[in-house]
Amino acid sequence: MLSNHQGSNITRMKNFGFDDLEAFPSMEEWPIGRLFGLASRLSGPVVWRIIERHGISPTGFFLLRLLIVEDGLRPGEAAKRLLVTPATVTSVVDTLERNGHVRRERSYRDRRGVMLRITDSGRRLLAEKSGPIGRDLSRLYDVADEADEAAVRRFLLALIRQFGDHPHQETCSRGEGAEGEGA
Repeated sequence: MLSNHQGSNITRMKNFGFDDLEAFPSMEEWPIGRLFGLASRLSGPVVWRIIERHGISPTGFFLLRLLIVEDGLRPGEAAKRLLVTPATVTSVVDTLERNGHVRRERSYRDRRGVMLRITDSGRRLLAEKSGPIGRDLSRLYDVADEADEAAVRRFLLALIRQFGDHPHQETCSRGEGAEGEGA
């Protein structure tokens, strides 16, 4: 059940769609793309609040997770992987470094370059936070019936591939330049 606050957010967001907004008055009738778009838009802030409740910034949490797998990333590469700006990574690394969870090292290949390294303290922090955060996120996403899981998984994997294959340079479907107020 949606809270009043969530319901008002959804009402305001109904107008971001791609087709006739009056054609599908009930969310249950919306096209899959519109439903996915709304779910995507709503999920980010909810996930962020869940992680913040555990006393760590979401970007800091995901950066530490990234460094566990690939220690020694450059800040720019970390920003790309986290889908944030380099300035955001710099700010988060400043905080993590001040708290002893990350250190910056000069690149041995290119003395001008900087690599990010997770410290033992960062590993301990991640070990402490990952379980509780993972459980909370699992509860959030535990909405698909077991019988529907395979279809949902196929849809999401196909969509991820579609996003990955989508060209970075946007063009209109008519092959023209963008027009209108948003252009």
